[in-house]
Amino acid sequence: MMREVTTLPAGRVAKWVIVALWIALLVPALMLAGKLGDVEKNDNAAWLPGNAESTKVVEQAGKFRPAETLPAIVIYDRPGGVTPADMTKALADAEAFKGIKNVVGQPQGPSKSQDGKAIQTVVQVHDGKEGWVGARKVIDAMTEVVEQNANGLRFHVTGPAGYASDSIKSFGGGGLVETITALVVVAILLLTYRSPLLPLVPLLAAGGALVTAEAVIYLLAKNAGLTVNTQTSFILTVLVFGAATDYALLLISRYREELRRHEDRHEAMAEALLRSGPAIIASAATVAVSLLVLMLATLSSTKGLGPASAIGILVGLLAMVTLMPALLVICGRWIFWPVRPSYGSAEATRPSIWTRVGVAVSRRPRIVWIGTALVLGVMTIGVTGLKADGIPSRGQFTNETQAVVGEEIQARHFPAGSGDPVYVVAKAASAEQVKTVLSGVPGIADVAAPMIKDGEALVLGTLDDPPGSRAAMRAVEQARAAIHQIEGADALLGGNTAIALDIQQSAARDSKVIIPIVLVVVFGILALLLRAIVAPLLLMATVVLSFGAALGVSALMFNHVFDFAGADANFPLLVFVFLVALGIDYNIFLVTRVREEATRHGTRRGALTGLSATGGVITSAGLVLAGTFAALGALPLVFAAQLGFAVAFGVLLDTMIVRSVLVTALTLDVGRWMWWPSKLFKQHDDPQPPTGKPDLEPALAGT
Repeated sequence: MMREVTTLPAGRVAKWVIVALWIALLVPALMLAGKLGDVEKNDNAAWLPGNAESTKVVEQAGKFRPAETLPAIVIYDRPGGVTPADMTKALADAEAFKGIKNVVGQPQGPSKSQDGKAIQTVVQVHDGKEGWVGARKVIDAMTEVVEQNANGLRFHVTGPAGYASDSIKSFGGGGLVETITALVVVAILLLTYRSPLLPLVPLLAAGGALVTAEAVIYLLAKNAGLTVNTQTSFILTVLVFGAATDYALLLISRYREELRRHEDRHEAMAEALLRSGPAIIASAATVAVSLLVLMLATLSSTKGLGPASAIGILVGLLAMVTLMPALLVICGRWIFWPVRPSYGSAEATRPSIWTRVGVAVSRRPRIVWIGTALVLGVMTIGVTGLKADGIPSRGQFTNETQAVVGEEIQARHFPAGSGDPVYVVAKAASAEQVKTVLSGVPGIADVAAPMIKDGEALVLGTLDDPPGSRAAMRAVEQARAAIHQIEGADALLGGNTAIALDIQQSAARDSKVIIPIVLVVVFGILALLLRAIVAPLLLMATVVLSFGAALGVSALMFNHVFDFAGADANFPLLVFVFLVALGIDYNIFLVTRVREEATRHGTRRGALTGLSATGGVITSAGLVLAGTFAALGALPLVFAAQLGFAVAFGVLLDTMIVRSVLVTALTLDVGRWMWWPSKLFKQHDDPQPPTGKPDLEPALAGT
């Protein structure tokens, strides 16, 4: 039954049925996928857990001002000093702002700076269900107002609404990311198979998988409360294209082998699916289950990313073991043109680079794996310099945006935290005491008179330092500790800086909880797949070491080459999940082939044959995945650039060094103990030639 199910896409009739079913599925999926942006939640508060202090403040502060609002700060400046005409224009602009849709309340200001060189106006923007997209529309409308009759007066819109607008504009490069991703996939497939036609099949299947996954995610976000944002959409794109193409490479490689052994292409595909299917399914299951563990996160954005990404992986798997095999069988051997694998032909027997690597490693495997592990360990030291405690607002972009420049100008002429205060909600009877305590907190520049309504009080405090900065977060922590000691006040502190602090603390908690669970889950899957304990333990150790090395090198690059201001608090967790889950992919591809060969020739020859047989396809798969994640660098966002660099570097490190050198050396040194306590452990290796150079003719015949 398993054989029949696995090989169904290779059926003479079934292949047409499968293609027809996918076409029928993609018609509604295309319409639903286009609506994914409608259900995205891009405001920070929507990502927080419900029990976060700043979340509670957002709910309670709704009595005093409209909920879901962000302050937009308009900064005017003239180096020679603002003129009375400039102030008149700022007053007229403030009046015009009130007529813009989703501007709420009265603008605060305009107010002139003490040095007379700048003017500031604070406007409350209701972003509503549209989130950052709604903020962008308001900021665009405000910019049109300010541009009129400027007469040399410079202006910038900053503050949380300004940053939200710049962020959503930066994410507007999604089409570029998808284009680069597709080009990377095509280029590597062309280099791998030297066929101008073959890349179209996995690319078509991966595109269908992405559209279908987006449709499913849209339905879950709309009807089941799944939290998704623009960040999720871009990660989904590179993950589906990268992982699905990896599965395609493994299947196509095996299919091409079987075409030389079977005259009937249907039989060749059936055998390819049967042989490569377990490794592909185990790989996808490992990634999907690891991603689903993210549902244990308290941070809503991380919790939503888990199932969304897992859906992408599973739909990608489904497409690559159903749609792509059916399309390949329909096309026939000519899809490999100009080098078509004909029945009875043999691959070239010239040793591949991976065959030569295997021979070199086999001479002194223990020295090789110890030396490699030491080098990776040294690379891991760089982790101590990773500043994953949040990115200050002005450090979020790789280019200068309007909000960044505006904040820099604002900081030169006004208190850095003006326009984006901290909010304290408390009992009305304690309002004055709260005001007094808050005024005495270091880092709080000014405290406004309390607002009282329905027995509750709202107190606003201006920060000395830029909102979201580390100094501002320290002030928030001190302020919270102070107001929490006021007996009977039930005081809570929120605001955008408090939200950033709560996100950082939630992310730190998530890392401590989720990382160990992911390790246990991945180990369990490997143990079931390999029916052993030693091999999974060693494989897990190599991948964790690879993750540490990738993170260490990334930290050094971020601090000393790219000069980034910091990293998101959930950056290490996301890199860990992607690298461990995806890194295990390549070990699964390698070790399942090694195990298959070991049952016939023993573990030593199996290790070398497995490396030689899978080296090329795994290298191509690693290049595809690294290239797709590197495409995130096309976005002018520090988070995207950091995630893209770390995962791309980690995948290449795992593909080129960990899998080919470290794992192979360990397997050669440990030998049959790799498979303990399975039956394979009891099978002794074939005797080796005295030169220490194993006979690799069987390996060469399969590469």
